[in-house]
Amino acid sequence: MVMSTTTQDVAATVTADRSSTPAVAHSAGASYGTTVAATARRNLLQFFRTPQTLMMGTIQGAMFLFLFRYVFGYAISTRGGLSYVDWMVPGFLATVMLWTGMGGAAGVAEESATGVFDRFRSLPIPRSAVMVGRSVADGGLVAWGIFTTAIIGFAVGFRVHGSFLGFLGAFALMLFAGYAVSWVFIVLGLFSANAQAAQGMGMLVIPFSFISSANVPVASMPGWMQPFAANQPVSVLINAVRCLMQGGPGIVGIGHTTTYWVVLSIVWYVAITLVFATIATRRFSRTR
Repeated sequence: MVMSTTTQDVAATVTADRSSTPAVAHSAGASYGTTVAATARRNLLQFFRTPQTLMMGTIQGAMFLFLFRYVFGYAISTRGGLSYVDWMVPGFLATVMLWTGMGGAAGVAEESATGVFDRFRSLPIPRSAVMVGRSVADGGLVAWGIFTTAIIGFAVGFRVHGSFLGFLGAFALMLFAGYAVSWVFIVLGLFSANAQAAQGMGMLVIPFSFISSANVPVASMPGWMQPFAANQPVSVLINAVRCLMQGGPGIVGIGHTTTYWVVLSIVWYVAITLVFATIATRRFSRTR
């Protein structure tokens, strides 16, 4: 009965409107899982209550996809045996997490500035669980962006040349990477004074999208730029996704093996999760 009361109290707290006074949690506190689930649910409901949050990311992704497919696509040659659209779309899908995540940074900054996080801190709940719940919700938003962008990609001529299991594996890897990157944007939001500042700070990650193998081969870039473009975490993820979706490194025109790129991607994004989740939790736990 006590746990039931605790769950109801926390759910009421985290689903309340930002302008309302939060409910008082049970003195025994709430479990870690309860807090994560309730916080994630609250943020997901906010996304659905503001459809522009979902639609603008989808529209933005469609615009860039059409731009590279029909404006730049005919002027760019790729290595391997793939057409440009089959080579480009996997890379574009892997960068959706960067474009979608900027909205998460703004949301975190807004809730921090309006005192929502202060009310969370006053409750007897695990503080790190609040941030984990936020990251789960933001990861769900990334999943939506990847799914809708993939549909648009198929509509403009993209085709998978690898196995169905490879295709599913690529999606799973992108979802994991998207969850990891959501922590980066949470940190940016926590260190921003307001939503506008968070949007500006979110732009700092955009060069990782363009200085990568997403839209053009790394070999076509200036020599001084190639080492960074080839080895930064977004390019590593893109190479893994391309290999999984299109049947291996040979057809996509890169070296090493599919396993190499997948394992390297996992290592990169596990490290990103550990570093930025730690920073976010410590920043959130500070009493302002």
